[in-house]
Amino acid sequence: MFIYIPFLCVTLGAVISWRGLPPNVLQASDRIMNAALMLLMTVIGLNIGFSETVMKNLGRIGIKCLLISLAAIACSVALTVLCEKTVMPLEKIRLNLLREKQEEAARTPGLPETAQTEEAHSTFSPLLILMPLFILLGILIGYFALPKGDAPWLDTLLTVSLIFLYTGAGIILGTNKEVFTYIRKLGLRILFLPLSIFAGCLLGGFVMGLLLGVPLKWSVLSASGMGYYSMSGAFLTEVYGIEAGVYGFMVNVSRDVFTVALLPLLTRISKGSPIASGAGGCMDTMLIPVSKAVGPELGLVALISGTITTMAVPVWLPIGVALFG
Repeated sequence: MFIYIPFLCVTLGAVISWRGLPPNVLQASDRIMNAALMLLMTVIGLNIGFSETVMKNLGRIGIKCLLISLAAIACSVALTVLCEKTVMPLEKIRLNLLREKQEEAARTPGLPETAQTEEAHSTFSPLLILMPLFILLGILIGYFALPKGDAPWLDTLLTVSLIFLYTGAGIILGTNKEVFTYIRKLGLRILFLPLSIFAGCLLGGFVMGLLLGVPLKWSVLSASGMGYYSMSGAFLTEVYGIEAGVYGFMVNVSRDVFTVALLPLLTRISKGSPIASGAGGCMDTMLIPVSKAVGPELGLVALISGTITTMAVPVWLPIGVALFG
């Protein structure tokens, strides 16, 4: 998907809802978004199950790839939490915005009541259970039911689901205009988030490469793909061969799967943790799952962070190869 498509769709959704939409339209939009989200999870699973290279190597190197992916997530989350406790207090700023909104509602008769907002952010969503189940369903269908060969329709399904999800995300932003105040309050500090994610990926890949005996150039570069599995897999295959390419692909595909599966835990750690886990995926496949977990204020933060980390990958990988040789 072209890099500008997410922003065009988000902008379109925000314009549509900027002046307000009837409750029944918002409910219909939410149902469509949930259906598109389940389709997206299924397509992610289909891509995994459909890939003979990935499925054949699950037993031999799969465990190592999963451990590298988990280490990259854990270190990214740890550094992000440290960042939140020092220079980028996401939750504190969000609560201040919530308080200001409630005070404005109390001063201005006729404004919608927002006292329920905090409760809404913390309510557990059944989608957090359904998403990994739909990924598993996609893997099973892709492996056992689909004939192997070219499947351009998978890319079409992915694009269609993402267009619906991006537009829905824009509608959410348009109905929650305080998110833009939130971004202004963060300012340039928002850059600390992608920097923390990137540093965590490097650290996780380095440590796990040493522990597992995987060549550091494979483990570090695959971990620092930050969820950009197509770029990482193709690049490492071209430079180091097919086995390195499998690491690049599997480490980053599994990052999406782990992010979805771990969302209930990540949301309990901190507001930035789901974004740190989603990394570059927050620009596309992980944007809506992460936004649903952390609330609309952080939805735009996730998109910005995901875009920065995604754009950094094709810049970083050639530099990393030059460093590692």
